[in-house]
Amino acid sequence: MAVVEELIRVENENGLSFGDYTLNAKKKVSDFEFHGDMYKVKTYRDITKLEKNELFVYESVPGTSVFDFEETDVRTEFEVEGFEDTQITLELEAGATLLFSDNFDDYLPFVEVRHEGVMMKSFQPLIYAVDAENITIKGEGTLDGQGKKWWMEFFRVMIDLKDNGMRDINKYQPMWDAQNDTTAIYAETNKDYVSTLQRRFFRPPFIQPVRCKKVKIEGVKIVNSPFWTVNPEFCDNVVVTGVTIHNVPSPNTDGINPESCRNVHISDCHISVGDDCITIKSGRDAQARRLGVPCENITITNCTMLSGHGGVVIGSEMSGSVRKVTISNCVFDGTDRGIRIKSTRGRGGVVEDIRVSNIVMSNIKQEAVVLNLKYSQMPAEAKSERTPIFRNVHISGMTVTDVKTPIKIVGLEEAPISDIVLRDIHIQGARQKCIFEDCERITMDNVIINGEEIKLK
Repeated sequence: MAVVEELIRVENENGLSFGDYTLNAKKKVSDFEFHGDMYKVKTYRDITKLEKNELFVYESVPGTSVFDFEETDVRTEFEVEGFEDTQITLELEAGATLLFSDNFDDYLPFVEVRHEGVMMKSFQPLIYAVDAENITIKGEGTLDGQGKKWWMEFFRVMIDLKDNGMRDINKYQPMWDAQNDTTAIYAETNKDYVSTLQRRFFRPPFIQPVRCKKVKIEGVKIVNSPFWTVNPEFCDNVVVTGVTIHNVPSPNTDGINPESCRNVHISDCHISVGDDCITIKSGRDAQARRLGVPCENITITNCTMLSGHGGVVIGSEMSGSVRKVTISNCVFDGTDRGIRIKSTRGRGGVVEDIRVSNIVMSNIKQEAVVLNLKYSQMPAEAKSERTPIFRNVHISGMTVTDVKTPIKIVGLEEAPISDIVLRDIHIQGARQKCIFEDCERITMDNVIINGEEIKLK
C-alpha cells in the first residue's frame, strides 16, 4: 500500500467535508472495517487512499463520527457543513500534533465568515462548521495553525497599503473585492475601520463554528493561530474547558472570542497570546445592530492569562450588545491590561450586567481595570442608536501588584458610564493615579491603592 502524499478530499453523503489535506507522516492505515455509512480505522499501521464519500474515522458508533489521531502529523483544513444532529468528535491523543497547512490556497474557496465583527466572504477557517450540532474537539494533543506565513503576509499588505495606497499585491485581494458587496460593507462600517477594509486580505480564525449548537472544546493545546484562535459565532451552548492556547507574539491572535453567542462556559484554561486572552463580542457597527444578536449568559472562571493585550475584555465590537457576564477566580500575570471594556462612538449597543470577582493580577503594563468609550477617538456626535452604553458593572475581590494605571473609567459626554460598583480592591505598586471622566453613580467601597483608600469627590 503506497503512502498517501497527494491532496485528497474526504466527504460523505450528508455534506460533511474535512477539506483537502496531506497525510505526510509516512505512516499507513490498514484494517478498514465498514460500519454503517462510514469506515472505522482499527489500526494506524498503514495509510491507503480514501476515496470520495468515505470517512476517515476511529471507533465510531451509529450516529457519531470520531476522528482520532495518534502520533500523526496531518496537514488539513476541517469543514463541517451543517446537517441535523451532526455529532462530530475530533480527538487528539497525547503526543499527537495536527499540523495545518500554511498554503493559503488550501483555504479556498471563500466562505461566509465573520472577521472582526463584520460578515463577509473570506478564507475558510482552519476548523469550520455552519448550522451544525454536537461538535466536540478534545484530547491531550496539539493543534498547530502554522500561522507565521499568514502573519508575514498581513504585515506585507499593511505596510504596502500605508506606503502605496490600495493596490493588488496578492491574488486574494481582487478575489475579496469580487466576492463581497464592498459598497454595503463600507456603508455599514465606521470610518475607523476603513483602513482595515482596504487591506482586502483577512486571515482565517483557527476555529470558527457559525450558528452551531452544543460545541465543546476540551483539553487540547492550540498554537500558532493565523488570527483569532477560538471564535464561535452566533452559537448556543458552547463549552471551552481545560484548553491551553499559546500564540507567540503575533498580530491579532486572540485566545477565546465568543461573538453573538449565548450560554457560553469558559473554564480552567491557560492562555498566552499576541492580543487579548479572552474577549466577548457581538459584531461591529451598523451591520451588527441590524443583525441584533447579543452575546449573553457568559461565564468565565478558573483561568490563567499571561501574555496578552487584555486578560478578559469586552468589545470593542459590541454593537449587538453584551449582557449577563460573570468573570471569577482568574489570575492575570503580565498582560497589558486586566479587565477591559472598550467601545467607541458609532458602535451603538449596550454592555450591562457584568460581574467580576476574585481576580489576582500582577505585572500589568497599563490599566488593571479600564472602561473606555473613546477607544478609537471617533469625533463627537449627538446621542443616537450609534451611541454605545456601559452600565451596571460590579467588580469586587481584586488584588493587584505592579500596575501603571490602577483604574480608568472614561465615558462620553453624551453617554456617561453609569452604575459601577468597585468593592474590596487592593492595589500595590500603582505608578499613576486613577482616571474618572464622564461617569456617574460610581460606588467605591474599600478600594485601597498604594495603602490609601480612594473616594470619588
